[in-house]
Amino acid sequence: MGKGDFARAHHVAFFDAMATELPDDYATQEVNHLTLGYFAVGGFSLLREIDRVNTEEITKWVLSFQVHPEAHGDEYNGLFFGFCGSRSTQFPLPDVKILGYDLASIDSKALLLSMKKLQRPDGSFMPTHIGAETDLRFVYCAAAICSMLDDWAGMDKLKAKEYILSCQSYDGGFGMVPGSESHGGGTFCAVAALHLMGFVQVDLTSNLQDSASIDMHMLLEWCLQRQVTDGGFQGRRNKPSDTCYAFWVGGVLKIIGAYHLIDHCALREFLLTCQSPYGGFTKFPHNRIPDIYHSYYGLAALSLLEEEGVEPLCVELGILSSAL
Repeated sequence: MGKGDFARAHHVAFFDAMATELPDDYATQEVNHLTLGYFAVGGFSLLREIDRVNTEEITKWVLSFQVHPEAHGDEYNGLFFGFCGSRSTQFPLPDVKILGYDLASIDSKALLLSMKKLQRPDGSFMPTHIGAETDLRFVYCAAAICSMLDDWAGMDKLKAKEYILSCQSYDGGFGMVPGSESHGGGTFCAVAALHLMGFVQVDLTSNLQDSASIDMHMLLEWCLQRQVTDGGFQGRRNKPSDTCYAFWVGGVLKIIGAYHLIDHCALREFLLTCQSPYGGFTKFPHNRIPDIYHSYYGLAALSLLEEEGVEPLCVELGILSSAL
């Protein structure tokens, strides 16, 4: 693997290993089993190697995590009818239904009714019905689900919009909750959710007019300041650059039509220094041991850069454009 080369074959081998059996260190992440599966399958998709996985098997496995109402009308009884993250968090199911491939096979009515009950009076969302933290991550998840199902019955968009706007900080970025420090991940969740809900349009930087009450001037400045001297992106001020923020912050710039303002060559060089000799990507440059999270987002960032051999992404959903 020469310096400056995209080691595609190494990355394919890495995701091949991850899709077969995760290392022991991932045992603590068992509750996020579906998420880990997403990164493995998503990595193959970005590398145009989806044929390496049994899509029928994966589809059945994913659908087996959905909780279904046992009887007609049960979707109104206050129980949870969505997807569990793993077998250890799955509610007991008397009859696990294996359905089909497409989104029409999902019990969307029960899912959306259940999800809407997770929205708080301030417009934020909880991740589970039994109570947990509320922040922009879950507002974005709700918007993404409604967008993919093409049904906005699962949320009050205006309330969600007001919550998102309350999270914009004095410096233009968005914190995870109102009053918190601006963060690359939170800023992506805010802007992508507003875009999915129809409150933010693309190419706003052509005139930089405020949209949905966002301070666009400050947002653009904050995002551009996240690219630092080594070419990578940091997630917060005074933090080192990190592989994943090349997607999180770069994705915001892509959505608002300002991606052309960054130094593409410097960013690519940074990302390639984060390639592990074993395949996959590391969090920081020149580390040796990759992880599946940064490996997926390293590829996603290269997709935004239109790297040869990497599939284009629908940035606001983080899925292949061809999947839409």
